[in-house]
Amino acid sequence: MTIRLLTGITPSGTPHLGNYVGCIRPSVADSKKPDTESFYFLSDLHALIKVHDPERIEKSRLEIAATWLACGLDPEVVHFYRQSDLPEVPELNWMLNCVSPKGLMNRAHAYKAKVDANANAGEDLDVGISMGLYCYPILMAADILIFNANYVPVGKDQVQHIEMCRDIATRFNQTYGKDIFTLPEPLIDEEMAVLPGLDGRKMSKSYDNVIPLFEGGAKALKEAIAKIVTDSKLPGEPKDPDSTALTQIFDAFATPEERAGFRDQLKLGMGWGIAKEIVYEKINKELSPMRRKYEELMGEPEKVENILAEGAARVRPLADALIKECRDAVGLKRYVPVAKAKPEKVKKKTKPSFKQYKEGDGLFWFKLNDADGNLVLTGGGVASGQEAGKAIGKFKTEGMKAFDGMTLQLEPGITEEIIEEIRTQMVD
Repeated sequence: MTIRLLTGITPSGTPHLGNYVGCIRPSVADSKKPDTESFYFLSDLHALIKVHDPERIEKSRLEIAATWLACGLDPEVVHFYRQSDLPEVPELNWMLNCVSPKGLMNRAHAYKAKVDANANAGEDLDVGISMGLYCYPILMAADILIFNANYVPVGKDQVQHIEMCRDIATRFNQTYGKDIFTLPEPLIDEEMAVLPGLDGRKMSKSYDNVIPLFEGGAKALKEAIAKIVTDSKLPGEPKDPDSTALTQIFDAFATPEERAGFRDQLKLGMGWGIAKEIVYEKINKELSPMRRKYEELMGEPEKVENILAEGAARVRPLADALIKECRDAVGLKRYVPVAKAKPEKVKKKTKPSFKQYKEGDGLFWFKLNDADGNLVLTGGGVASGQEAGKAIGKFKTEGMKAFDGMTLQLEPGITEEIIEEIRTQMVD
């Protein structure tokens, strides 16, 4: 049985080490599991809630996409796309808004935290609270339900979002009497769900305590690690390994044996300077090859753009099918044509066209339809969408030779002469 995993990251800034450990690295590992269909997206609509700087969002979108690709995400194996490239998401968001109770939104952690902060400051409780912040859990539910994901990798602090998504999906299903939505489950790395920052609190840009992932290179990484807060004990004095975030950060990159050895050395009096050097060397060894790939991608933004556009094109048919089912359920289906005869409209002449798709075995295929929409040829069976796309592109000039080496099947009654005539129609 194939399961669906879905996760995303909000492009509100430059990726840091906490994003890598808590989200990107485990997500890339999950994408390589058998019998798993993975969806990864840039949640750029969410970014508009708290970032109103267009340049920052644009820069962050590129940085995050390049980061995931550099960290090993394979766009030929997974679905990798931008949230804003799928208009079906905001449409589903509205439908879910219409069944989501206000009381449920009142309990959202982010909203409650903002209200409490206003109350403590003696401000009006609604100061600084937009409808985007208030309804954030509903948009997140739309992200998950648009593809009926089975599991969503999240940190412990985000489990509430999945619980709210389940509540919203259940309410929709019950309201319209149809089991349209699958109820997702949170997927939590119990051992390393949240990485601490320089000051021991959760690593977060809002706390200004992050360690950069790739930005600034190895130099910036080393400088940040040197700023991790420790106690004032001198070299030679026994130290408590759990008194600093340094140990937890090391644990995120070390084997069980290395973790135990690091703790033992601290208890025996290892100096903090040496300890930070060990942590830097361990992290940098893992990040160095990824950093080189990241820098290459940042220099080729058009390559990243093409990958995201292709990813969106692949998943839109899935999103469209779900939206159609929801439209029918809520009463927004197309009218049934009336029985009264109407003058037949002259159909606009169309050209033959290819449709490319990916099968469950991971191979890429294409279909050729004639000008009337009739299937005439099925081909492909190749490992990458690019290979299939290149062959389709060459068909206009090379004809059937473009598909040499691929699996081909002509529909009954279709000959190569007919295919050649169709090729001519595409060129004209």
